[in-house]
Amino acid sequence: MSPVHFLLVDDLEDNLVALEALLRRDDLVLLKARSGEEALELLLVHDVALGLLDVQMPGMDGFELAELMRGNERTRNVPIIFLTASNTDNHRKFRGYEAGAVDFIQKPVEWDILRSKTKVFFDLHRQKQQIAAQRDELEAYAETLTRSDRYKDQFLAILAHELRNPLTPLRMGLDVLRGQPTPERTTQIHGVMDRQLVHLVRLVDDLLDVSRVSQGKVVLKREKVEIADIVQAALEASQPFVEGGNHTLRVTVAPHALWVSGDKTRLTQVVGNLLNNAAKYTPSGGTLTLNAYRDEQDVVIAVSDNGMGIPLSMQSNIFELFTQVGEHLTRSQGGLGIGLALVKQLVSMHEGSIAVSSDGENLGSTFTVRLPLLVAHDDEVSSRTAGAVAPNGQALRILVIDDNADIAETIGWLLSDMGHMHRLVLDGRTALDAARDFEPDVVLLDIGMPTIDGYAVCRAFREDPGLRFLPIIAQTGWGQEADKAATARAGFDYHLVKPVGYGELQQALAFVTQLERAQVG
Repeated sequence: MSPVHFLLVDDLEDNLVALEALLRRDDLVLLKARSGEEALELLLVHDVALGLLDVQMPGMDGFELAELMRGNERTRNVPIIFLTASNTDNHRKFRGYEAGAVDFIQKPVEWDILRSKTKVFFDLHRQKQQIAAQRDELEAYAETLTRSDRYKDQFLAILAHELRNPLTPLRMGLDVLRGQPTPERTTQIHGVMDRQLVHLVRLVDDLLDVSRVSQGKVVLKREKVEIADIVQAALEASQPFVEGGNHTLRVTVAPHALWVSGDKTRLTQVVGNLLNNAAKYTPSGGTLTLNAYRDEQDVVIAVSDNGMGIPLSMQSNIFELFTQVGEHLTRSQGGLGIGLALVKQLVSMHEGSIAVSSDGENLGSTFTVRLPLLVAHDDEVSSRTAGAVAPNGQALRILVIDDNADIAETIGWLLSDMGHMHRLVLDGRTALDAARDFEPDVVLLDIGMPTIDGYAVCRAFREDPGLRFLPIIAQTGWGQEADKAATARAGFDYHLVKPVGYGELQQALAFVTQLERAQVG
C-alpha cells in the first residue's frame, strides 16, 4: 500500500523542521512548502491526506491557499488544520471554516494534541486506501466473472455446433441403413459413421483433459522416452487427418537418439494435436512438415504448414481457451478451441515451452515445442528393450480376472504375443480357486465386477496365506489419484487404466516382477 502524504506549509524553516520531527512515522511522507505557491505545486503531484497550514505568511496567506484548494477538483476534499500564533476571534474562525478548515491549533503547539488529531486523518486515509483497493479487487473480480460468463456462452455455442456436426451424419446414416441400402452403400455409411464417432470421442476426450489439467488433476507418468517413438505414435494417430486432407507430410527426425523425461502418452498427444491442427487449417493438398532435432540442451519439435496462417493480432492469445482462427461457424474444420490451450499446459508440465510464428493470413504457421534434453546412458538405452519375464527368465503365468469376456480375451491375446501363459476368469468369486489351481506369477484383476468387486478379491488374496504375496495389477477405467490411492489401500501393486496397450501392459508386468524379486531377495 502506498504511503500517506501530509502537507506542511509555513514560511519559517524552523517551524517546518519542528513539525517534521514531531510527526515522523512509518508510511508517512511529510511534504514541506514555505509558500502558498510551493504548496500548490506539491498538491498537483501528490495525493495529500492532510494539510497543516500556517495562517500568516507573506504573499499568499493560509486562508487564500485554502480557498484555492477548495476551488480545485483535485484538492477540494483535502482536510485542513490551521496553525496560528494570533488570537483567533470569531470572525477569523468563521473565515477559516468557510475556507474549508476542519480545526484550528494555537501556537505554541501542544504536541500531544497535534499528534492525536493528525493520527485521526492518517487512519482515515489508510481506510480510504483499503476501501479503494477492495473496490479495485471487486471490479477486477466482476470483470473476470463477466469474461468467464462470456466464455461460457461462447463455449456452449461452439460445443453445440461441434457436437451437431458428427451427430448429423450419424443420424442420417442410421436413417439410410433402415432403408436396407446396397452392400456398397452400407460399407460407405459404416465408414462415415466410424470417422464421425472417432471425432466425437476426440471432442469429449479434449474436454475432459483440459478440465483435469486446469484443476491440477493430471499426474504425469514420467519415464525416459525417445523422441522418435513419440513422433511415430503421433504420426499414427494423425494419419487419418493428414490423409483426409490429401496433404503431403515431410518428417525429419535426428538420426541419433534424443531422450526426454516425460509422459509418453501426453507428449504424443501434444505432437498429435499440433499435426491435427496443421492438417485441419491447411487447404486440401497442402504441405506439412515435422522436424525433431537437438538444439544445445533442448529437444525441439517443430510442426509447420502452408495453410491459412495466423494473424499477428491473434498470435499472442492463440494458446488461450476457446481461441480459434476465423469464425468457427463459417469453417467446417470447427473445433472447440481448446486443443492448443491443452498443448501449452501439457508442455509446461514437462518444464518445456511452445511458441508460434506466422507471417500472416494464408502464409502458414509453425509451432515450436522445446523440451529439456535428457542424456541417457548405454545401460538405460538397452533396458528400454527389456521384456517382462519372470525372475528365472521363463515366460510368466498370468491369471486374468475380468467379467467382460471380450476384454479378458483381448488381454489374453496380448499376453500370448508377449510369450506368456494365461488363464481367464470371468467371475471374481472363483478367482482364488483358479489361482490355487493355475499357480500364477502375476494376477491382472478388474475392479468393476458384479457380485464381488476387484477390491474385495484383492483383499481376499492378501488374506490367504498361500496367495498373499502374489503381484496383483489393477486394470480399471478409473484413473484419478483418488482411484489409485484406493487400489493401493486394497493391496494392489500396480494401477493400469483402460484401455490397456501393449507397452503399458509390458511395463506393468516388468515392474511387478522386479518388485517381487526385490521382496524375495
